[in-house]
Amino acid sequence: MLLQLPFPLTYFLLPLTYGSLGWFGLDVNRFDWDPNDGLVEWGNSILLIFPGVVNMPSFVLVERAACFGTEIAVIDDLGSHSYNDLLDSSARLATGLLDGNLDLKQARVAFLVPPSFEYVVTQWGIWRAGGIAVPLAVSHPRAELEYTIEDADVSVIVAHPEFREKLWPIADERGLQLILTTELLSNEVSHLPDVSVKRAATILYTSGSTGNPKGVVTTHAAIQSQVTTLVEAWDWKPDDHILNVLPLHHVHGIINAMTCAFWVGATCEIQASFEPGRVWDRLASGDLTLFMAVPTTYKALIQQWESVGVDRQRSLSDGVSRLRLMVSGSDALLVRTLERWKEITSHVLLERYGMTEIGMALSNPLNGDRIPGHVGHPLPGVEVRLSALEIDEETGRHIHGGPVEPGSPGEIQVRGPSVFHEYWRREEDTSEAFSQDGWFCSGDVASLEPLGYRIWGRASQDIIITGGENVSAKEVEQVLSTHPSILSCAVVGVQDTYWGKAVSVAVVVVEGESITRDLIRGWARDKLAPYKLPQRVKIVKSLPMNSMGKLIKPKVVEMFKSDSEKLQ
Repeated sequence: MLLQLPFPLTYFLLPLTYGSLGWFGLDVNRFDWDPNDGLVEWGNSILLIFPGVVNMPSFVLVERAACFGTEIAVIDDLGSHSYNDLLDSSARLATGLLDGNLDLKQARVAFLVPPSFEYVVTQWGIWRAGGIAVPLAVSHPRAELEYTIEDADVSVIVAHPEFREKLWPIADERGLQLILTTELLSNEVSHLPDVSVKRAATILYTSGSTGNPKGVVTTHAAIQSQVTTLVEAWDWKPDDHILNVLPLHHVHGIINAMTCAFWVGATCEIQASFEPGRVWDRLASGDLTLFMAVPTTYKALIQQWESVGVDRQRSLSDGVSRLRLMVSGSDALLVRTLERWKEITSHVLLERYGMTEIGMALSNPLNGDRIPGHVGHPLPGVEVRLSALEIDEETGRHIHGGPVEPGSPGEIQVRGPSVFHEYWRREEDTSEAFSQDGWFCSGDVASLEPLGYRIWGRASQDIIITGGENVSAKEVEQVLSTHPSILSCAVVGVQDTYWGKAVSVAVVVVEGESITRDLIRGWARDKLAPYKLPQRVKIVKSLPMNSMGKLIKPKVVEMFKSDSEKLQ
């Protein structure tokens, strides 16, 4: 059956048609949406065409939001905000960004907004105006903000009023327009462009072995794929309610927690900062269904639980046990952390594996055994293979070989619609990131065991995962090497019970000079994000080199193994 409606009637009836589906017992999540032609298909019997809907871009996320109307989309410190609020506010912000133009045409828009409803409005507003969203990290110092703004070649910067003073000098020096969110939200809604799912949606910066972070360009289509595979695998429902304390410049917070919720009409509750006691209060409240965090967060929550009285412990444990799913990711979860969390909450944390470049690729099952140290099997629609690794002795680069035997380690390679488009303005890096037959080469090593994939670590020792954050050792080395008292240095990740890997630096000091860990951290604080600052410092007479004058980092790691004391 085909129903073709004239434009005026279509626009008039759309809110009633979509908002009334539940009244007739129809599940909006059973609809299949074609983002290219606006077709809506339910089952095998109904096909509706809405040819001229005003201000409804063709990427599906925004289209779906119209189905959820007055349902609560976001809860933040200022209160509750509906899907209608989100659509209206993001349309106003998009109108302000367009400033009379028809389409931003993939101009890069950097934005610095605290985790909140306003963050979501800003992100969606950039998308609805046809721009590429470049989120800036609230915790980053000026030097890192400048790098992202310059590398992405942004056209405009959007900021919450509290960050005006922080960003104004950066914008002024570069002749960039700085617009406050309060100014944009005052606009009346105008016609918005039709945004194809093939367009780039975000540039997220991730550390690489070459030093400076690389901009990962992801399309609307890839985001749609990343979201739908998790919605299916983790059985997201409209009545889900997730607490999000994850940073919103990472795929973990943006996609896994936030956008998945919006895809199904669920509620995403956002806390602007992580406070263990406050998080426990919400986890134990009884109205949440999901929680996702990095291993360091779970360790901090365990410490908080252990610091309160027995009656309070019992109340917290009972409350959190009612959640349906708790997820850990972005770093390896220590077995003792998993076991302790199970003792406290009865939850076996679901571990998964993913990257900024691919979204999520592997996951332990929603229903079934979750094996410690394993990350399960490929998610729906994601292809994964392991490739043998060899190292070119001349260049030190990894050579991608053929398949590996079951149980043997190999590099994780991924293929599918969720994979990113390119590294922004880095053609060589983009080319090197893919095999000749089109698989993304992750640089991570795993083995396929009978119970699923087991992650071994990075193929490159120059990527340190600390507290769920990726840190480029070369980037930190480049910064520290500019210190007047440091002759040379080597940054490595050293195993740590709290951080997973602690950022550690071996330093050769200029003759006659002295330096301490605290002095290094204080000096670098305005040059590096807090999680990149060295946790451990070791003063050495020389760094281990091979016959070719190349640094031998495994031997640098060995230097720290004799140190039993953990430095905070």
